[in-house]
Amino acid sequence: MSLKLNRTSFGDPRNKGNVLDREEAFVLLSDWVKNERLQLHMKQVGHLMKCWAQEKEGLSEADQWRWEMAGLLHDADWDQWPDEHCKKIIEELEARSIDPEIIRAVASHGPNHFGVEPETKMDKMLYAFDELSGLIHAYSLMRPEGYTGMELKGVKKRLKEKSFAANVNRDEIMDALNRADVDLDSIVTFIIERQRSSY
Repeated sequence: MSLKLNRTSFGDPRNKGNVLDREEAFVLLSDWVKNERLQLHMKQVGHLMKCWAQEKEGLSEADQWRWEMAGLLHDADWDQWPDEHCKKIIEELEARSIDPEIIRAVASHGPNHFGVEPETKMDKMLYAFDELSGLIHAYSLMRPEGYTGMELKGVKKRLKEKSFAANVNRDEIMDALNRADVDLDSIVTFIIERQRSSY
């Protein structure tokens, strides 16, 4: 079954800047996603997107929320409608007149799956954080102290172990980092520190 979206245009340009407020976004998340582990993943990716927008891109609070919202909702339809991932959440955001840049970031977070190439920095960082965040969290769960004391070398060792978090596509991680022009060491360190402080 193909998840290809078969389109490259999303949303209405006239809706630029339109967002859900935090409460609306979290209601959508809790209504659509019943799996607590998936909810946590989406919250982690949203948090990473916000931190990157603030710390690395120097964006305003409004733009930080746009980045966070893309991360928070990128897998919203995966739990209940995996066969329609990410078609259903895109259609929902379009129906709610959301900023097309946010919708496009969601559409491009898995170019090999959805057929949409990441173009903007928001697109590229969502693609970069998605799989890598999940792998690092999986690593935290096997460590007695979780994120405390986690080091870069431990994550890199797990990345090389194909049997660890086997559903995480290592080729996609490297493709995402190349597209975003960020190096593995710096982004792994960034993720460890932000997920340690929040989750």
